[in-house]
Amino acid sequence: MSRYLIIINFRTLITLFLSILTPIVAYKFKVVYNIDLTLLSIAIIFPLVFTIRGAFRRREKALEHLSKFRASIKTVINCFVSSPKIASEDKDKAVAILNTVDKKLFDHLRTIDENFQPFDQNVEDFYSFLAENSIAIGNGTREKALRFFKDTVESANNLIAIHSHRTPVSLKAYCLIFIYIFPVIYTPTIINKIGLDNPSWLTFFIVILSEFILISLYNIQDQMEYPFDDEGLDDIKFRLFKVDRK
Repeated sequence: MSRYLIIINFRTLITLFLSILTPIVAYKFKVVYNIDLTLLSIAIIFPLVFTIRGAFRRREKALEHLSKFRASIKTVINCFVSSPKIASEDKDKAVAILNTVDKKLFDHLRTIDENFQPFDQNVEDFYSFLAENSIAIGNGTREKALRFFKDTVESANNLIAIHSHRTPVSLKAYCLIFIYIFPVIYTPTIINKIGLDNPSWLTFFIVILSEFILISLYNIQDQMEYPFDDEGLDDIKFRLFKVDRK
């Protein structure tokens, strides 16, 4: 149940406050007018839909790169495990390094920190391992490992890029500003349509409901834009992409 309530945050409280305050002020000072809300709808709905679609595409690309990352690193591990020429201690060391690469990438994606040096260091550790043990590993296994590990690093870098670069910040800020000022423009028009003689609770209900829908969509987009923290309903399930998943 808590995951369904994650769309309610401090922004929801701000819009709720504005949705209550604005009708009170409008009724007190009898601020009533009738304007076409089409332009205002475009100012909010269009950028909101654009950013939601952008966040969804980022999530789908992340799933694609995670699948490629797991498949390639699993293949590298199998190259070592299935080779009869490599000593068991070398196999264990290679598997341990690759498991650490897997773990460090997921640890990085789960945080908002942009320091990916631990992951890069583990990647270099594997390349050093191949160079230092090239004779024991054999050229055939070494070439296979390098070819598939290249796909591992490429997909990991794509995931890091998705993690670090979001949908346009200025567009999100623009959308949020218009959501906040929406009750100020919308309320007098609703009062005009309902009429001053009709119950005021209708105006409060319509304004609060409209604002709640808009800010909830914005919060859903904000959650979907960062699908790695396993907090939102649509976040990526990392356990499905671990090398040692069970």
